[in-house]
Amino acid sequence: MLKPVVRYGYVPFMLLGVNGVAIALAASGASKLWLVGLLPAAIGCSFAAERLLPYEAEWNSPSGDGGRDVAHAGVNELLLLVSVGVIPVLAATVTVADLWPHSWPFVFQVLAAVLIADLGITMVHYASHKIGVLWRFHAVHHSIKRFYGFNGLMKHPLHQTLETSAGVAPLILIGLPVDVASALALAVAVQLLLQHSNADYRVGALKYVLALNEGHRFHHLKWAGVGDVNFGLFTLTWDHLLGTFSYDPARRFTSDQLGMAAKPDYPTAYLAQLAEPFRASGACETKPAEQADRKRAAR
Repeated sequence: MLKPVVRYGYVPFMLLGVNGVAIALAASGASKLWLVGLLPAAIGCSFAAERLLPYEAEWNSPSGDGGRDVAHAGVNELLLLVSVGVIPVLAATVTVADLWPHSWPFVFQVLAAVLIADLGITMVHYASHKIGVLWRFHAVHHSIKRFYGFNGLMKHPLHQTLETSAGVAPLILIGLPVDVASALALAVAVQLLLQHSNADYRVGALKYVLALNEGHRFHHLKWAGVGDVNFGLFTLTWDHLLGTFSYDPARRFTSDQLGMAAKPDYPTAYLAQLAEPFRASGACETKPAEQADRKRAAR
């Protein structure tokens, strides 16, 4: 009985239910501490859905990476909360013009923030696959060998800061209210949980519009070039425009297809992953044999 509920109800529950509660709380002017309570609840729902209806059962079991993933998630979500706290200071000093549509219903203000942030974050994500110095930091995220909700929160903190800044800076320049920023912060966390979820949910034709797990698995294919697709955080709008959208309904994913073919021995410990981008070994170069593997994988 629960499996159909998870398959078709999990995404609406998270996108509309959890985000809806966040929007209602933010609109009411409630203390920002609600973020501290709602975020763990969203993570708990993510873990429950993955265990009730897993895409790949083995991805639910830690493989020496459980503590590391918790460390990444804790640090990056703390950074997200801090960013919400400093927005009033930034808004008071760097806002160019207060063009924010304060008269709009609050939910539409949040949707506008989501769409604007989606562009900035997607462009940094795209650039991180094209520019070597950015890839060094983004590679931490691509070192994963199992695809589950916490992976979305597993990022090098410097890269997380860069992506967040690209998404939020344009909003601050036009007068982003802190209450909208709070709802946006929770929406980002929820989206990352959904996008990397091991739950075998279905969204129908929306998989061509929303950046959810069915499409994002293609982004984590380990071969350079093959995984340079589906960069969007919230939507796939920019991928369709950039020509980077990819989807094959017949494809089935396993751990052997995830990670980085050019660097299969990427460090797995938390502190080692933080240090790796600064080491000479932090770059990933594709060798001729791996190029051949990449071409076979693309077929």
